[in-house]
Amino acid sequence: MNIPLHWHTEPLLLLLVIGASWAHAMACGPFRARCLPGRTEYPKWYAVRFHLGVLVAYVAVGSPIDQLGEGFLFSAHMLQHMLLIYVSAPLIVTGLPPELIDGYLLAGRPRLTQVLRVLTSPVAAALAFTLFFSIWHFPELYEAALRSRPLHVAEHWSMFLPALLMVWPLFSMSAKAPRIGFGMAMFYCFALMIADLPLWAALIFGEHPIYETYRLAPRISSLSASADMILGAVVMKGFNEIFALSCMAYAFFSWYQREK
Repeated sequence: MNIPLHWHTEPLLLLLVIGASWAHAMACGPFRARCLPGRTEYPKWYAVRFHLGVLVAYVAVGSPIDQLGEGFLFSAHMLQHMLLIYVSAPLIVTGLPPELIDGYLLAGRPRLTQVLRVLTSPVAAALAFTLFFSIWHFPELYEAALRSRPLHVAEHWSMFLPALLMVWPLFSMSAKAPRIGFGMAMFYCFALMIADLPLWAALIFGEHPIYETYRLAPRISSLSASADMILGAVVMKGFNEIFALSCMAYAFFSWYQREK
């Protein structure tokens, strides 16, 4: 079956992608003295991580993965979400220089600082992310998002923004809204692994495909609709486990080295 796959080049999408990278480059370059007070050199590795995060986000929503996920394969749609959540979000958070956050965005703004601390606290961040991610996978909302482009865009934003909050306690470079300690990080990652178990179980143990779009979609691979749903659940849990276990291992060994 011939599927017309292409990369999305809608003006608004390209404006967001290019605009985010341009704003970061300007803040770290020509306007460094104002936006990054105290830093004299260009923050090369921060920039690399940020721009790579933006690129991954574009690959997730702008590449043919998006078309495959919208009309044919649930596993492709899940891969799209996982790239946004577990690859793009950590890269973007670690690509924000601390001077940009503390010295410019939060400097002299105690209320904004307090709001950010509340939103990025482990409990609030994990609950917000888990709630939005789970709700969007209810069949009624999921199908509605597949049929409405504006709702689909809203779905991606309401997963991606909570994902930024979710990874903040583990990767923050800010001193005013800092990352959590090593011991707390291990418990936090364990909680993240537990939180998506209900959705994972519903997908992998379902007796039949729960999303009508993929049940009725033309089969473009050897996967049946049921096998595709199971593969999507495996992709979801695989990314979650690799992310959480890697962060737990880093926290454990960093804690061990500090206590030696």
